[in-house]
Amino acid sequence: MERIVIDTDVLIIGGGTAGCFAARTLGAREDLRVTVVDKAAIERSGCLAAGVNAINAYITRGRTPEFYADYAMDDANGIARYDLLISMSERLNRCAEALEDEGLVFLKDAEGRYAERGTRNVKINGENIKPLLARAARRQPNVRVVERVNVTDLLVAGNRVYGACGFGVEDGAAYVLRARAVIVATGGAAGLYRPNNPGFSRHKMWYAPFNTGAGYAMGIRAGAEMTSFEMRFIALRCKDTIAPTGTIAQGAHAKQVNAAGEVYETAYGLRTSERVWGTVEENRAGRGPCYLRTRGIGAAAEEDLYRAYLNMAPAQTLKWVEAGAGPDARDVEIEGTEPYVVGGHTASGYWVDVHRATTVAGLFAAGDVAGGAPQKYVTGALAEGEIAAESAAAFLDAHPAGAVPAAVEDQAEAIVAGYAAHLGVTTSRAPVVTEQVEEAMQKVMDEYAGGISTGYRYNARQLERADEEIRSLAPLVDRLRARTPFELLAIYELRERLTVCRVLIAHMAARKETRWHAFAERTDYPEARPEFEAYVNSRLEDGDIRIVLRDLVGKGECLEHLDR
Repeated sequence: MERIVIDTDVLIIGGGTAGCFAARTLGAREDLRVTVVDKAAIERSGCLAAGVNAINAYITRGRTPEFYADYAMDDANGIARYDLLISMSERLNRCAEALEDEGLVFLKDAEGRYAERGTRNVKINGENIKPLLARAARRQPNVRVVERVNVTDLLVAGNRVYGACGFGVEDGAAYVLRARAVIVATGGAAGLYRPNNPGFSRHKMWYAPFNTGAGYAMGIRAGAEMTSFEMRFIALRCKDTIAPTGTIAQGAHAKQVNAAGEVYETAYGLRTSERVWGTVEENRAGRGPCYLRTRGIGAAAEEDLYRAYLNMAPAQTLKWVEAGAGPDARDVEIEGTEPYVVGGHTASGYWVDVHRATTVAGLFAAGDVAGGAPQKYVTGALAEGEIAAESAAAFLDAHPAGAVPAAVEDQAEAIVAGYAAHLGVTTSRAPVVTEQVEEAMQKVMDEYAGGISTGYRYNARQLERADEEIRSLAPLVDRLRARTPFELLAIYELRERLTVCRVLIAHMAARKETRWHAFAERTDYPEARPEFEAYVNSRLEDGDIRIVLRDLVGKGECLEHLDR
């Protein structure tokens, strides 16, 4: 393989929401070389690729950052980091204003203020939000953007990061990315479970199907501490299109109703997980299908929904138009998705301090991969990208460039050799084999680790079986062969998902309670237990996942530095 070596001061892995904003922030440090690496093209990569119709994390008039942090803490039933939520919330509005400065269109009320939607959201026309963020990153003179390179592994020696390695998904070259500090800003993990729509339509899922947990996996293998993977995220979505339901629930004030038209949401609770749980329970009791009651909302409200979904999920608008019956004429059927691991909505991700520093020196995390701060959404990811960028710059100021250990070069050689080992002529069609292993993984997770088919329920014995099966699939990855760089990408994405599955199962087994219905529904421990008012954390040590329970960081406390 051709080898391309890039030397930089700050390496940003992932050109999504947090990554682009981190690059924009570091543009103020002209003395630093900054490199953004993305496996796609940053104008349309990440969760915002298709756009978004609202800023869901905003401090609305008359409210405070504490109001937002309290909301997120309650939604997570106490298992979140208040210090991280406050440091994020204090920046939400400034980050929104920065988006407007970049050209994003915010809808305004009669007084010229941002048009609010509910108590925490403001309305936007956000189809072009990602191109605007990409432009903000690209225009910084000290920022280099390297696209279509899949980063697979961090280079770590003596618990200090020195860069990463990856390969070009088009040119097939091996990339050695040497850096003094690294910000991981990749997405969470989709595709671990069997999806709502199998086969040809399996890409119709809530979360970006290209987010495979790469950032998690490279941190796990590097020995970084992870937190709260068991707080899975299951989205309540419009049936078949998997389009967001919040736009209808908040924009049209639509209630969740069963087939008899009975409002059931208040009987189960209004937390994010409880809305999913209530829908599952109503269907299990034979009172489904379940809907958002939109019938009779009026022509004007219907038109607003048509436009809103064209900004982020056009399939839903097309479904209404093709059926000849919009939400004013027919209630919208809803369902839960398969589970995901995503720190932008739950507390899953890297264990970080308030500066978004991980337990590996020089390594920072932001956005979906940073744990502890749920309900980030767009502006929260921007805030964490900004914090991580400022912290990375401060780290470099405090740690002048020095000699790189020889072990780092040895690591890079081994990683590149791994790429080459998968490439070569083979009589079997590698994509088919890779896809078969992936489907086997999804079947295991669905049936034994709380997927759609079990109503998201699981118990200790099922998790033991899931762990056994996932462990048996992992060695198959080493035997897969690729004829093209794109096929090599499929192999490494499978490896990443299997790594995340192992950690997820270990976390689910460790939390012996049901604290979040649906998100973590244990049939053998159906109630919350006081002894688990703690963070479930883990590290990979000598091939085994070591679980540790950490005390809660409460109000007024701040985790400034991590014990490395």
